Amino acid sequence: MIEFVNIASRLRVRAARHPDKLAVVKQRCGRAGRARYDSISFGDLDQSSDWYANALERRGIVRAMRTVVMVKPGIEFFTVTFALFKLGSVVVLLDPGMGRMNLGRCIADAEPEAFVGIPLAHAARKLFGWGKRTVRTSVVVSRSGVLDAKRDVHSCELADTVAEETAAILFTSGSTGMPKGAVYTHGVFEAQVQCLHDHFGLGQGEDEVDLATFPLFALFDAGLGVTAVIPDMNASKPGRADPRRLVAAMRDQRVTQMFGSPALVDNLGRHCEREQIKLPLRHVMTAGAPVRTDILERFASVAPQATMVTPYGATEALPVAVIESRELLNETRLATAQGAGICVGQPVPGLDVRIIGISDEPIVEWSDDFLSPPGEVGEIVVRGPLVTREYYNRPEQTALAKMRHADGGCWHRMGDVGYFDEQGRLWYCGRKSQRVVTEKETLFTEQVEAIFNGIIFRTALVGVGVHGVQLPVVCCDNGVRHHGRQGITLCLRPWVETAMRLKSAAEATELTRGIEVFLVYGDFPVDVRHNAKINREALAIWAAKRVGARSVRNRC
Repeated sequence: MIEFVNIASRLRVRAARHPDKLAVVKQRCGRAGRARYDSISFGDLDQSSDWYANALERRGIVRAMRTVVMVKPGIEFFTVTFALFKLGSVVVLLDPGMGRMNLGRCIADAEPEAFVGIPLAHAARKLFGWGKRTVRTSVVVSRSGVLDAKRDVHSCELADTVAEETAAILFTSGSTGMPKGAVYTHGVFEAQVQCLHDHFGLGQGEDEVDLATFPLFALFDAGLGVTAVIPDMNASKPGRADPRRLVAAMRDQRVTQMFGSPALVDNLGRHCEREQIKLPLRHVMTAGAPVRTDILERFASVAPQATMVTPYGATEALPVAVIESRELLNETRLATAQGAGICVGQPVPGLDVRIIGISDEPIVEWSDDFLSPPGEVGEIVVRGPLVTREYYNRPEQTALAKMRHADGGCWHRMGDVGYFDEQGRLWYCGRKSQRVVTEKETLFTEQVEAIFNGIIFRTALVGVGVHGVQLPVVCCDNGVRHHGRQGITLCLRPWVETAMRLKSAAEATELTRGIEVFLVYGDFPVDVRHNAKINREALAIWAAKRVGARSVRNRC
């Protein structure tokens, strides 16, 4: 018997159980700083998404039709997205912060047949020719909704999709290359929601309210029965979110949990520490990049009752492993500071996580022969119900990232390197593509950088030259923000003193003894989604120019 799975069914169940509970709350802040809130209940969200679904269907959007959605985070974003899920359409979601060129490439990759967006998005679509070859249906969404949506008496009948049927195409951040569209099935979404409920405890209480600072993750709230509070911020620049607005939203809406990038959590924690604010949070989740221990310590002091977790995963497989901040702070931080990497915790139940030998070549089919010896750094690979199986329209990237398993399943190569310790915990050592291969050894970013991060605000290991004969270079971010500038000039004496300390630290540790070049960059380039992943590729290009222009005796 065929089992039908449609992620929108979870919204319908929640609406039936708690029709009057708020589903989405959108904060709007005026110039005077006062906030007002628009909201919609679970019952109304379910009904409104039915009306939208009927309207979109009348406009020609049907099951399996790839549909780009470009609507600002808020009530309309939830309503449109769940309307498309109900129709069985394939929702194509992009991050506007990735830039015009990347947006154009991603839309071309997705080959959308429909485009649903706000007037500004449609203007950009026409100006830049997004989807010109494939888009046949366009629908404008204003603050009053889909323009021709009617208050239909009848409900929308959920499409009888199955677990293997495509629900969405979600694009990666592109932090280490071109963004790729991960194909999400209804089954993958269902597995993720169930994991968040069972393993993370989300949606188990009746009064849960989430400060949702990442729009895509906020969609899970509706499936979990959690109220999603969307703060007034630019979701593409979480590191610059106004902490006063975040605090106001939490107080006004009695927020009990939050998800935020490390950059946002750092900014918010500093503000609360400075203003002596205590946050009555019960759960805090921060992900998107490795989180420094000082950020976790500070936030733990301003949210003393909260359980903080740092899930590890990627767009293609989320979550993979999880660890509580208390374990990081009390048990693993010393090893991290000594070059062991970053502990990301135990794999979540139901996932098979392994370490294989590092390779940059495609691997067609899994073999136990690929497994690395215990404790040796290798590629992290994972398989399970919440792992995506392919990238849309990117066969070469799919071949590089996926491996078939004999049982018909699929392994995903995370693109990360790490190892398991004796307690079965996974340790993250960096991105595979960012490893530095010299004539003598292979260096991994997270292991090396930890040796120096106690001396200067932040460092980034990059390689100059080709693999096998690379020169390892450590770029330094001194913590002073100089937006729009590449590189800064420091007073000679302080930098010489800092450079001497960095060289002494390198010589004192076997792991870093071969590193002799340290360069000051300033404000590191970071990814557009979380504002936390260092763009080491850009730093490597910059470092190559600097090293090439200086003699060996003046490198430091």
